[in-house]
Parts: sequence; structure tokens; C-alpha cells
Amino acid sequence: MKSHRILIVDDDPDIRETMTTLLTVNEYAVTAVADGPSAIEEVSREKYNIVITDLMLPQMDGIEIIKNIKNIDADVQCIIITGYATVTTAVDAIKAGAFDYVMKPFNGTEILMLIKRVLEFQRLKVENVQLRRHLEGRYSYENMIGVSEGIKKVCTLIEKVAETDSTILILGESGTGKELVARTIHYNSLRRNKPLIPINCGAIPESLLESELFGHEKGAFTGASSTRIGRFELADGGTVFLDEIGEMSPTLQVKLLRVLQQREFERVGGVKSIKVDVRIIAATNINLEKAVEEGRFREDLYYRLNVIPIVIPPLRERIEDIPLLMEHFLNNFSRSKKRKMEGFSPESMNILLDYAWPGNIRELENLIERVVILKGEGAITPQDLPDKVVNSVRGNSSVFLSLPDSGINLKDVIEEFENNLILQALQKAQGVKNKAAQLLSLNRTTLVEKLKKKKIDYHINA
Repeated sequence: MKSHRILIVDDDPDIRETMTTLLTVNEYAVTAVADGPSAIEEVSREKYNIVITDLMLPQMDGIEIIKNIKNIDADVQCIIITGYATVTTAVDAIKAGAFDYVMKPFNGTEILMLIKRVLEFQRLKVENVQLRRHLEGRYSYENMIGVSEGIKKVCTLIEKVAETDSTILILGESGTGKELVARTIHYNSLRRNKPLIPINCGAIPESLLESELFGHEKGAFTGASSTRIGRFELADGGTVFLDEIGEMSPTLQVKLLRVLQQREFERVGGVKSIKVDVRIIAATNINLEKAVEEGRFREDLYYRLNVIPIVIPPLRERIEDIPLLMEHFLNNFSRSKKRKMEGFSPESMNILLDYAWPGNIRELENLIERVVILKGEGAITPQDLPDKVVNSVRGNSSVFLSLPDSGINLKDVIEEFENNLILQALQKAQGVKNKAAQLLSLNRTTLVEKLKKKKIDYHINA
């Protein structure tokens, strides 16, 4: 079934015929026109997924066509074909709303791979919109962004536990959004109209943490000039969120265990037991099971907290969510910082997708904020990204080199780069040369000749 519609705009009848044949054979519904006005008329009349347009056309060039098409249908993705690509051309195309551009002469495999990328991007956007509408309608999860299986599982689990009073243990690396999950649970629970009181167990000195949690009586210690109500009392009827629970001292672990078991405690320096009705949500980025084995965390407290564990996957395991988060943060910071940002270039997008994100969502958010402030306007390019991010890319994205003052041997650098890409393709294809050649948009015979010439010996499959 030809469900994806593609519009080709080119004044060369041979190119129109070749492209139409290629795409029709690959099960796409294709319409071809010779000029910009005809293309605009088509998009006004029919719904298209993709428009592929030549840059140099009579009456109206490709960039002007894209601008007009985007005004009609912002969801259609556009690809520019040009034999005159320059940095200025690329920037202008991206600013106009192009998804990417292709240099002439191009081959069919290159076009088909790019179309698949565009359609996957559109699918993720639609799925994310549907997911967010579903969540917002039922839970108002306006910040729970993602379409990955990992984040869907988290949302499903939140749905099941939000309206219960069960104790929750949120597990995940720093920056993955543990506090966001805790707040989502609270504000979609029956306790939503009562306080949510967060406390970072790792940020408050041990000598003060007990008083913060449970309060103190006047004169309990030097400086206690008046009675103070602790976080647990303030949260009565609501939720206490204990972040970095793994950093809590053994002494306080005992007292917290009592609260979980009996729902009561005494203020520091007090003798009267105070009963509270609170739900406890705890979070940590350390392995509590290992901490129990090492004697750093009480086993009985661990099992009291670990009634319902929610594991948040790191961002490197949610690659399909990265473009959605990037767009979300870019829009937010463009609005709040009063900047005129216009998205990401394909090269910068590839770099950000390939980066490992050790700081997870928090690192991504901080990076986007910094770039928006420093860039101010236009599309984000690799030159706008921190060197740490560009230099840490894991091999399969575009490589950007700085020319040293002493110069380089261009032939050797190109040779090394080509060899590296060939080896990566062979590794990804598990040695299957046909598949490796497809990844490199080469004929198999061309790849075999290169392997012989370069004396690259890579044996897994023929």
C-alpha cells in the first residue's frame, strides 16, 4: 500500500522520470512537477509527506519553494537537491525549513536512505504528540517527553501506582529526571492537594538532617532558640520525597525505618511521639543492593523502600527521545531567553545523537540553554557545540577536524578516515560485504576493490 506521498520538483524531465521510477518501485506514491508554482498548487491540494526539490529552478528557486510550502503545511519535510552546495546554501536551506540537502550527482541508495530518515523522524514526532496528548489528558504529564520503550514503561508504571499509597523507590543515574517522576506521581495521586516536600539527603550535613526531617524542640541544641517543625510534619497528608537516600547515615536510617513502620517520630530533643500520614518516595543513583552487601545501607530499610521500584533508563538508552527533548528545550529557551533559534543542522543533530550524555537529560538541557544564549539566532551547527561533545562522538557521525598551525597531510587524513568508515561498516554488517556496501552507498564490487587496494583483511562472512 502506497501510503507515503512524495512530490518531486525538477525542471529536468529525465531526473523527474528517474526519480519517479525509483520511488514508485519502492512503494511510494509519487507526483512530479517542473516548477515552483505547480509544486505549491499540489501541496495546497494534496497532503504530502516529503517534497524533493532542485535548488536551481526557473521562476522560483528551491529555497523559495520550501518557504512557501512550509507556510501551507508545516509538517511536510523538504529535501534540496543541488549541484552548487556551499556552506551558505546549506544554512539557507536549513533556515528555510529543509530537512537535509543532497549533492549532485547522487545515487538511488542515498535518496532512499534519506527518505527513510525523514519518515522515521515524522513517525517519532506523530507518536510523541499522540503519547503526550494521551498522558496530558489523563495525567497532565506535560514534561514527560519521549516515545522510547523505556520511558513508556516508566509512564505505565506511574499510571498504576500514582493513586496508591505504596512507597516508591526511583532508581536512575544523575540527571535522568528522578524528581520529575516523583512530582508526577504526587500531583496525579489522591494527595495532590496536599504538600510535596522534597529533601536532598546528600546536600544537608548529617548533623542538621535529622532536624530538617523531624524538627526540633526549643533548647534541643545550641542555637535552637525556638521549636521547629520538620519536613515530615509539613508534609502531613501529602508526600515526602527523599532524594539521594543512599547518602543517609546509619543512625538516620534507623529513625526513617521507624517512620515507615509506625508512621510516627519524635522531634530532636522531644519526648512526644508525633503521628503523620505521609507517602514516601525515595530516589538514588547508587546501587542500594551493593550498598546493603557492603554494610552501608540497612537491609530492612532497603526492603521497606523498595516496595515498587521505578527504573529510569539513561539517555544513551533512549536515543529516539533525544530529538524530541532537543526540540522541547530549544523552544522553551528560545521563548524564555527571547532568542530566534531555527532548529538544528543535520550535522549537529547527528553529533548530539551520537554523544553518550553522561549527565543525561540535565546535561542536554544545560547544553541547549548555553547554545541558545550564546548563539542567539539561526540554526545550531557543529561549530556552536562544545568541543567535548564534538570530540566525544562515537565514530558513526560526521567528523570535524581542526587544522593545526603546522598543517596536515590531507591525503593521509582522507585515507585514514575512509579506512575507518569501511571498518565500521564491516563491523556493523558483521563482515557481510553486501550489507557493508549498502551502509556506505557503494556497489559491492567497488567495496571489494577498495579492500584489496587498501589490503584490509576482515573475515567473518563473505
